[in-house]
Amino acid sequence: MSKPLPQPNAVTQRFWSGCRDGHFEFQSCGKCGHHQFPPRLTCTACHAAELDWRRSSRRGAVYSFTVVHRAPLDSFKADVPYVIAIVALEEGVRAMMNVRGTDPASVSIGMPVEIFFEPTDGGEYPLPQARRRG
Repeated sequence: MSKPLPQPNAVTQRFWSGCRDGHFEFQSCGKCGHHQFPPRLTCTACHAAELDWRRSSRRGAVYSFTVVHRAPLDSFKADVPYVIAIVALEEGVRAMMNVRGTDPASVSIGMPVEIFFEPTDGGEYPLPQARRRG
């Protein structure tokens, strides 16, 4: 069984294309200036449809996390235990991703991280992942 792959749609295509090109992008409202992630059709603050895309520095910190000890699907069994985190990026948006290359017991809230892109088996779009920074 293989892992689920990204399925871009009209709203998320720009984000996934950015990942393929090595950029983590988020939306910024041209009307009120609100930054948001994940991508939406309208601004979550003022509901305007005037959304632009901005590149993230790919730097942030762990805002919250959990360690997964039971795989949700057979295709994830080889990965356990693994960390799923909410990462607060410097630009003010938060995104959920795995923390890689770090012992799950050493992950902590506030830990500085950077986003990198992990290729998927048979997929066109790599997945944004976090790793300890510094």
